[in-house]
Amino acid sequence: MLIEDTQLFKFIQDSGLVSKDDLEVAKNEADENNKRLGDVLVTNGKITVDNLRRMQAYVLGIPFVNLKNKKIPLDTLSLIPEPIARTHNIVPFKKTDTTLEVAMLNVNDLSAIDFIKKKVNLKILPRLTDADSLKEVMVQYQKSLKAEFGDIIQKETAALKMVAEEKGEPTSADDLKKIAEDLPVVRIVDTLVKHAIIQNASDIHIEPMEDQVLVRYRIDGMLHDAMVLPKQAGPSVTARIKVLSNLKLDEKRLPQDGRFRVDIANERVSFRVSILPTYYGEKTVMRLLRENITSFSLESLNFHGESLERIHEALKKTTGMILTTGPTGSGKTTTLYTMLDILNTPDVNISTIEDPIEYQMARINQTQVKPDIGFSFAQGIRTLVRQDPDIIMVGEIRDNETAALAINAALTGHLVLSTLHTNSAAGAIPRLLDMKAETFLLVSTIDVVIGQRLVRHLTDTKESYKLSKAELAELTKLVDLDRVLAALIEEKIIHPSDTWENIPFFKPVKGVDDDGFKGRVGIHEVIRMTPSIKDLIMKNSRSSVIEDQAKKEGMLTMLEDGIFKCVQGLTTIEEVLRVITE
Repeated sequence: MLIEDTQLFKFIQDSGLVSKDDLEVAKNEADENNKRLGDVLVTNGKITVDNLRRMQAYVLGIPFVNLKNKKIPLDTLSLIPEPIARTHNIVPFKKTDTTLEVAMLNVNDLSAIDFIKKKVNLKILPRLTDADSLKEVMVQYQKSLKAEFGDIIQKETAALKMVAEEKGEPTSADDLKKIAEDLPVVRIVDTLVKHAIIQNASDIHIEPMEDQVLVRYRIDGMLHDAMVLPKQAGPSVTARIKVLSNLKLDEKRLPQDGRFRVDIANERVSFRVSILPTYYGEKTVMRLLRENITSFSLESLNFHGESLERIHEALKKTTGMILTTGPTGSGKTTTLYTMLDILNTPDVNISTIEDPIEYQMARINQTQVKPDIGFSFAQGIRTLVRQDPDIIMVGEIRDNETAALAINAALTGHLVLSTLHTNSAAGAIPRLLDMKAETFLLVSTIDVVIGQRLVRHLTDTKESYKLSKAELAELTKLVDLDRVLAALIEEKIIHPSDTWENIPFFKPVKGVDDDGFKGRVGIHEVIRMTPSIKDLIMKNSRSSVIEDQAKKEGMLTMLEDGIFKCVQGLTTIEEVLRVITE
C-alpha cells in the first residue's frame, strides 16, 4: 500500500485512534529502524492489521467494503478461480455489464488485477477489505465448489466405469494397487477429502449400498449426504484409501485401522481411517483431526462464571486430578488441550499418553498408545511417572488398571488430566467405582469433574422471539428456570428486573445460511470436590444425590447452561434439548 508515513501519522493523530505518546514512540522506532509506521504500530499491538488497512484506504480515497454476511452470486464468484483468489487475496463481489468490483487486501497487486482483467475482459474496480471478510467469502467459494466437485466426480467415475469394464473386478493385491493409482480414482478420493476439509467436516462416511455408494459428511455433529457414487467406484475408492493408509489391499474379511495426513491450504489434517466389511462391501469411515490448533482459551470454549473459576482454581494446584466427561465427539480432548495450553509454562514438564494424538503442541511430550505391540495406556502411565513429569495427560481412562495408575499418579505429586465416557459430571464417580477405584482415594485426588456436550452455534443471521406462557410452563418441567435467571443476572447478561416473559430467545432464519447454524458451542457442568460431596462419595451415594448437592453449591447443570447460552443467542432451545436428551 503506497502511502506516506507523514500522511498516516497526521490521520492517526487527528483521529485519536492511538494515544499521542504511543504514536510518538512508534514514529521514533520507525525512523530509527527504517521501518513503516503502520508496521511498527501493528507489531506493538496499538492497532490491528485490518484497522491499518481501513486507515490507509481512507487516506488514499479507496472505498472499503465489508463482505461479512454478504451473499455473492455464484456467477460473479466464479469469475475468479478459487486458487487465484486464495493466492492473491482477491475476490469478486459485484458485476455490471462493463465492470467488476473486486475486494483485496492489497490494491497495489497490479499483476493480479491485470491477470483478472484479461481473463474476464471487464474494467476492474479494486476495493479494500479486511481479512475476516475475505475469509467468509472463501467459505462461499468452498460451498460453490460442491457443484464443481459433482462434475469432477461424474466425469471421473465415468472413466472409472470404463476401466472396470475393461479389466473386470480386480482380485489380487497388485491389481488393486494398480487401479488405486489410476488417475480417476486418485481424483475422486482427493476431491472427497478436499471437500470434507473445506466443509469443516469431522468425519467422512463412505457406505456401499446395493446399487450405489453413499458419501456422507458429519458437519457440526450432524450427518449430511454429500454425494452418491456409482456402485463400481466403491472397491476402487476403498483401495485408494487403503494405499494412503498403508493397509492390506487384499484383506476384505477383517476390519482394518490406519491413518494418513494431508496438507491443504496451509492446514495440516490427519485422517484416522476405519474399514469394516459389510454385506455390500467395505464401509470406510475417516475421522478428520486438524493439527497445530492453538490459541484456545477456556472462555473461547464458552466456560463462564462459577464453572470457569472452579477450573482455574484446580489448574493452580500441583497435584490432583481433573476429569472431563461426555460421549464421543463432545469436545473433551479439546478441553484437555486448552487446559494443557494454560499449564504449558517453561518451569513444568508435561507428558501425555493418547490414542490418537489429535493436536500437536510445542514443549509437550506426546506419546501414542500402540495396543498391537502391548503399549497400552497403563504401560504408558507406568513409564511416564519415571520421566519426572509435573503434569500428565491420559487420553482416556478405559479400564481398572489405567484408573488405578492415574489415581496413584495424582496421589504421588502429579497433576493428572484425563477423560471418561459418562453422561454427566456426577456420573464419573460411580464409573470410577465400577473400575474398582477406592472411595477414599477418589476424594483425595479428584479436584473437579467437567461434564460437557456440543450444540450447534447459530449464525449472525437469526431472529428473536419470546416464549409464550404455555412454552414457559413446558420448559419449567425440564429445567429450573429460577436458577438460570439468577445466573444470568449475576453475570450481567440480563437486567435484574428482567423476567422470562420479556427475555428473548433466538432461532435460525429459514432459507438463509443453509440451516442457520455454523460451528458448535460447548455447554458444561463443573463439580468441585467440596467436603459435603466428599462425604456423599464416602457413603457411596448415587450420582443423582451428588448432582443435587452440587446444584445446592452453585453448579449449573448442562441443561441449565444450555438455556443460559440460548439467552445469549448462541444456540436454540430445541438444539439444547436434542443434544441433552440423545
